[in-house]
Amino acid sequence: MAFCFNPACPAPQNPDAAVDCQACGSLLTKRHYRAVRVIGQGGFGRTLLAIDPRQPPGASDYFCVIKQLIGATLADETRPEAFEQEAELLSRLGAHPQIPQLLDHFADETGQYLVQQFVAGQNLEELLSKGVFSEAQLRQLLAEILPVLRFVHQQQVIHRDIKPANMIRLAQQGAHQYMLVDFGAAKAFLDPLKTGTSIGSAGYVAPEQAMGKATFASDLYSLGVTCIHLLTGLHPFDLYSVSEDRWVWRQFLTQPVSMELRRVLDNLLQRATSQRYGTVDQVLQALRLEAAPEIAPEIAPEIAPAPIPTARPVAQPVRSDRETPTWRCLHRLTGHQGAVTAIAVSPDGQMIASGSSDKTIRLWTLEGELLQVWSGRSFRFPQGHTDRISALVFSPNGKILVSGSADGSIKQWDLRNRELFSSLPGQGWGISKLALSPNAPVLVSGSEDGLIQIWDLEQERLRANRVQLHQPITGLAFSPTGQSFWSSSGKSICQWSLSLNQLLTTLKGHAEGVSALALDPKGCTLISAGEDRLLKLWNLATGEQQKVIAAHRDRILALAVSPASNLIASSSEDGTVKLWDLWTGKLQASLRHAWGVRAIGFSPDGWLVSGSVDETVRIWQAKGI
Repeated sequence: MAFCFNPACPAPQNPDAAVDCQACGSLLTKRHYRAVRVIGQGGFGRTLLAIDPRQPPGASDYFCVIKQLIGATLADETRPEAFEQEAELLSRLGAHPQIPQLLDHFADETGQYLVQQFVAGQNLEELLSKGVFSEAQLRQLLAEILPVLRFVHQQQVIHRDIKPANMIRLAQQGAHQYMLVDFGAAKAFLDPLKTGTSIGSAGYVAPEQAMGKATFASDLYSLGVTCIHLLTGLHPFDLYSVSEDRWVWRQFLTQPVSMELRRVLDNLLQRATSQRYGTVDQVLQALRLEAAPEIAPEIAPEIAPAPIPTARPVAQPVRSDRETPTWRCLHRLTGHQGAVTAIAVSPDGQMIASGSSDKTIRLWTLEGELLQVWSGRSFRFPQGHTDRISALVFSPNGKILVSGSADGSIKQWDLRNRELFSSLPGQGWGISKLALSPNAPVLVSGSEDGLIQIWDLEQERLRANRVQLHQPITGLAFSPTGQSFWSSSGKSICQWSLSLNQLLTTLKGHAEGVSALALDPKGCTLISAGEDRLLKLWNLATGEQQKVIAAHRDRILALAVSPASNLIASSSEDGTVKLWDLWTGKLQASLRHAWGVRAIGFSPDGWLVSGSVDETVRIWQAKGI
């Protein structure tokens, strides 16, 4: 079938042997190209599948794609100089193997024509009819498309129409699976302050692009919208809540998606360009990708991701369970749907409790078996917490778990019957820290507004309020005798008498706020961590600093002291857990999560447990234990 090039032709289809159109009389060839059918049409004109009769059937160049720009519809863009600029741009971009090559360009009285390489395959909009993308499939797509987009931006070009229909999965897959097509809306990025044409596909276009101020970050926004469309199968119009002014795509997922990918997509979808990734390299770094991902997505273990084809990496991804010669990760526990924000180990070392920003508490054996999940408050479970779990502590006899939450409540859980049996009356502000006396049913709680409260757990009543320190309580630790406890708030570290109900000692030494506290089992050394990324060891007999350790590259979040050895553990926003010798201050080991580590704890025999923003709990053991 031959197709007429005349856009006004009333009956454009003609027999293969026809030379002139039977309806309008127009010649059925342009130069030597013969159109077969229309494969796309829009405001710029239309796209035709064509053949080059000079090539033998079956040759790679036998089929081609002709973009016909119709002068009547695009007065400015079809000026001769603009057309030549677009042809030159497409020629440069076509040098990339995943962008169609420009084969020819010409103009006549019916319009301007760009002849490009034909790409055999299905676009991603068509592929969605077979089912939504898994995380593994989406990562493979990103691993291939992001470097292409980086090349485009390096040419100082903005695509301006990133969407599933403009990405093609090749029918014959060799070195690449995907190609980026349709640069009809592409624009050279000349002046970021100059308002240009508002262009793009509804639902995918970035807010600034809709106002004619597209930037490289605009393509990344459209890529983010494309990703959530592929993961959910729903059009972007169905994934954006106008009443809440935000994307609500997560609730429409039919398969689990790792926290890492969710974070990256949420960043791509930020309306403000200052809150969004500005470059492709930033996205690649966040995903730990370059040419192709080398690690499987961190998703729930019961659903295995499809294998990802490997490719030669340009940069090695950071392992999320890095070991040292002296320590190894025995178990990686998954299940939380938010950052792990609290960890506690039972006195007998047989049970671990983890709390999360997903409002749940999970009980595990030290071998990693899940024993219990207490969910956030819901119709089915009305007794749960309604906000992030901020603190967990086991009673000395191991029969009770006490939890504190950002919702301001404190709850006691019966571990034998696995049920809630007590809720202490909250004072309105979120609970930040909890500490239990080692020899009496006394609980000390610290809150986000700086208030310290002392509770009698047997009577389930408030015994006393300490003076309000007006800054969040960042650390609480009881002395071994249970007669006093330490607190940190702002730059101050305070010792309080439990029986006398008064302040005993104040220590100051951090240039910035204190972020965590720990006390060695003998009560001789206090360890404090600061916003200044330093660890300080205090001799409690003299009240003086013994050692100062430059510990981490980022803020220190948690401290713990091993009851089985002279080891201090510190964890940080930088994703590391570091182990230090209590007496010498020397680094003994460095362990790593994929994201910041907010909670750590030791078992009685020296195993280490860590909880991270990457939604995992890891159990570490020193080799030889």
